Amino acid sequence: MKNFKPKIISKVPTHQEVQFLDNMIYEHNKAQTNKDDGKLFAELIYDAENNIIAGITGWTWASACEITLFWVKDDYRGKGYGRLLLQAAEATAKKEKCKAIFLRTYSFQAPDFYQKYGYKVALEIKGFPYDHSSFCLIKELE
Repeated sequence: MKNFKPKIISKVPTHQEVQFLDNMIYEHNKAQTNKDDGKLFAELIYDAENNIIAGITGWTWASACEITLFWVKDDYRGKGYGRLLLQAAEATAKKEKCKAIFLRTYSFQAPDFYQKYGYKVALEIKGFPYDHSSFCLIKELE
């Protein structure tokens, strides 16, 4: 270790590298909290040709849930698919005994959609990205 000189490599990470970092953060968090109940989840909707047209992903851990990705294909929006997926994610969170759900969105995405379903803005960062806002929302679960 004496002669070790760290080298930073800038690159687009592989999925394996991102997963490695995620695993290491989980291991650290588990050690600090003694909570080892983390689970990933995904709810997906497919069309007749077996193409994904909508989906939501996230995780549950330590009585908390975070929605990390949520997307509905443009021509399927406004048909209730987003509501169904959000309800499915909330059902998963409740099944895992989560007390709250957290998510992030931008002003040009769907903050009003989430607020319609009981999510409250916990933080707004104006000008991130430039000319827009970033929101952190949370919903307390019963």
